[in-house]
Amino acid sequence: MAGEEPTGADEPLLAVKDLTVRYGALTALSGMTWHVAAGEILGIIGPNGAGKSSCFAAVTNAVRRQGDVRLAGRSVTGLPTHELARQGLRRTFQHNAFFGELTLLENAMAAMLREHSTSLARSLLMPWGEAATRRRAETAATELLASFGIAPADHGKRPGDIAYGTQRLLSIVLAYGAGARALLIDEPAAGTGGADMQRLVDLLVDLRRRGVAVVVIEHHMDLIMTVADRIVVIDQGRKLAEGTPAEIQRNDAVLEAYLGRAA
Repeated sequence: MAGEEPTGADEPLLAVKDLTVRYGALTALSGMTWHVAAGEILGIIGPNGAGKSSCFAAVTNAVRRQGDVRLAGRSVTGLPTHELARQGLRRTFQHNAFFGELTLLENAMAAMLREHSTSLARSLLMPWGEAATRRRAETAATELLASFGIAPADHGKRPGDIAYGTQRLLSIVLAYGAGARALLIDEPAAGTGGADMQRLVDLLVDLRRRGVAVVVIEHHMDLIMTVADRIVVIDQGRKLAEGTPAEIQRNDAVLEAYLGRAA
């Protein structure tokens, strides 16, 4: 049944339990529990201010919170955000995140170098090793961009010189880097439409095919109903419902609280 806690062989790649976030007297998130498996897309929807972004911040330990976060069955609750990213739990943000003065290839190399970098001592004592690392990062960055459908003709451009839809894709690709295990994606369709929306769908499906546990916050219902395997609905900081897209579309509480509201 949708929403049940998995056990044994069904243990998810990423599981959060009883996450609670308070900002002073305001409770932004209360007792939030969900899970996502490798090769699965979990959608998170809800009205503005429902606590969706606070949920991502809580999962990645970017805000003070209570609750438990497990990655591949191991508690990572106490790990800082940068260590979670190193272990493969990463996120994107509502606004594009990249270095505007660097080319797309250089941005991708920066993402790769985070995972291929050598120590400062090695850089000083064995500079040829650092040069080899940079060459490997450049090759890997080129392959990364191309594998997600970012045309080689764009690799030498700066982000501001490419279409906005491609910028949105780039932010996700950079977060994925050398291979995220769990990827939290915050409103990827914001400001996009048409062909860009289809490219986004293709990218999300590709991440699922690669075995990534994908969690997507999104307001575009057509997108989330198309790509999500399961959906969690948040309202006023609490989980209102969980199920397949078809189950969510038939849920009276969801229709009243969210889907039935005027845009």
